[in-house]
Amino acid sequence: MLAPLVTAPFLGQPVWLWVAFLTVVIVLLALDLGVLHRDDHEIGIRESLWLSLGYIAVGVLFGAFVWWQLGVERATEYITGYLIEKSLSLDNVFVIASIFGALAVPRALQHRVLFWGIVGVLVLRALMVGLGAALVTQFEWMLFVFGVFLAVTGVKMLFGSKEETGVEDSAMLRWLRRTLPLTPQLEGRAFLVRRPHPRTGKPALLATPLLLALLMIEFADLIFAVDSIPAIFSITTDPFIVYTSNIFAVLGLRALYFALAAMAHRFYYLKHALALVLIFIGAKIFLVGIIGKIPALLSLGVTAALLAGGVVVSLFRTRETNDTLGAS
Repeated sequence: MLAPLVTAPFLGQPVWLWVAFLTVVIVLLALDLGVLHRDDHEIGIRESLWLSLGYIAVGVLFGAFVWWQLGVERATEYITGYLIEKSLSLDNVFVIASIFGALAVPRALQHRVLFWGIVGVLVLRALMVGLGAALVTQFEWMLFVFGVFLAVTGVKMLFGSKEETGVEDSAMLRWLRRTLPLTPQLEGRAFLVRRPHPRTGKPALLATPLLLALLMIEFADLIFAVDSIPAIFSITTDPFIVYTSNIFAVLGLRALYFALAAMAHRFYYLKHALALVLIFIGAKIFLVGIIGKIPALLSLGVTAALLAGGVVVSLFRTRETNDTLGAS
């Protein structure tokens, strides 16, 4: 009875592949919160690096599993999507750090917010990937729309001047503060507490700044996904590859947050490399009609080379600044 069900196709791949992926993610999250971080504590750079290394190892092993089950081309697309999402999400580290700073979330509670943020990411990215797959299936020309969008975004990143807006000035934060009944300060590790309503004085369920931080992080992730989802759909239209590469990349980046937040300034020029990657991916869609399909391995090679170049240039060009800060 179960055999036809688990082998039935769902969004292009057998159901059992989706179940295997979700099982791995659930086990990782249960191990993370239930065992490694059962008690709230401040996560240092060393712990952050080890945790991230574990997530990266699982993500790479899953890529090997994709290779075994679906072949080298799908595995190459998975790794390419993983690299793109990992790199595009780097800017999200700055935003998350700004949100925690603006809402005065102590470091000991930040992992708790990031963990539950992952649960939201699983749902939001699933909805976006499903929508993207439906659009591409029904309207093939949507890939060209994605291509133009990515190329324009890349050019803006490369030549445009990006003005930073403080979290406190965010329209979303102002709207949430007006809409949600809030406690004036943190209430331990709670997202919601029952307290007298600030207007009526009657007992009511109030949101704490911890929930406010969680909602802001989910909103930021939604904004960043607008770039990353089309980028990976431009590499492959297989929803399974798009979703799994996205989720494993986000899992590892959230684990690496505590290390990156301290040294993200060292990767300043990575933004320029990302801009070139987006332009390349956008142009690749239009080149298919001229020179034929570009091999997945070539796309991976170009993407990896550009990102590696951005990291090397960043580390070299910011070395003097880092040495000066260290000396002071």
